[in-house]
Amino acid sequence: MGKKVALALSSGGARGLVHVGVINEIEKRGYEIVSLSGSSMGALVGGMYAVGTLSGFKSWAENLSKMDVLGLIDFTLGASGFIKGEKIFDEMMKLGFIPEKNIEELQKPMVVLATDVIASEEIVYDNGSLAHALRASISIPGVFTPVKASDALLVDGGVFNPLPIKHLKSSNADLIIAVDVNAMIPYENPESAAVKHEESEEDKSTFDQLKEKWYEFFEGDEKKKLQKTNKLGYVDMLHRVIQIMMNTMTKQALKDNPPDVLISTSKDACGVFEFYRAKEIIALGERACAKALDEAGL
Repeated sequence: MGKKVALALSSGGARGLVHVGVINEIEKRGYEIVSLSGSSMGALVGGMYAVGTLSGFKSWAENLSKMDVLGLIDFTLGASGFIKGEKIFDEMMKLGFIPEKNIEELQKPMVVLATDVIASEEIVYDNGSLAHALRASISIPGVFTPVKASDALLVDGGVFNPLPIKHLKSSNADLIIAVDVNAMIPYENPESAAVKHEESEEDKSTFDQLKEKWYEFFEGDEKKKLQKTNKLGYVDMLHRVIQIMMNTMTKQALKDNPPDVLISTSKDACGVFEFYRAKEIIALGERACAKALDEAGL
């Protein structure tokens, strides 16, 4: 088997930090990633890798605290989403992680997936503004406000295709690797491999208070077991419904376009917004990738 890899990266919010670890492990083993495709967080990580800014993003993310994450969330009372998504995106552009560049100019061929909810169709970006494509691709329905574009209303690429294997430009690749961070498998994180995130007692207390109010507002309580309460808040309900849909579509994508190597990590690894656990989730990606490549004899 040759050393050139075409890499498909799934959607998944903060769980998509797994992709950073996967890329690290692939390169550590001497493989060359020659093309990428991604939906939502997979598109964001893949895009930064293709443009050469992923290392800087990794260092930044690994130093985020809970309060840093909260400070990057711009809440809104809009009917189409309760987070604008502009604040964190603008910050990442300001830091240079997402430059003003066209997709066709990237160091690696990249395909970004979004969904037009007006036309009910998949939008495939392989040219044009990288920033526009990524902002559209990360717009989780009902959470982030969608992106308007002429007659289209664009949301998360995972709505139609959470694992866009079929869009990979793989003609010059020896190996196709797909990464699914939403697998319905248990999350196992050995204590020796866990990375603790240091934070002040003040930050912890403030964050926990805000988090409790958040769940109270949406009529949910994360501390109660679903089987005991038979009740879900708005956010939990939306999240679980999306997970079920994504899992079904991912299974179909894998059946239609089976990769040479599938790297799967649990949907329970972390919450959609838990970017302050970056070290732990990136380490998970490295371990999962190492295990999958070892089992494949690569």
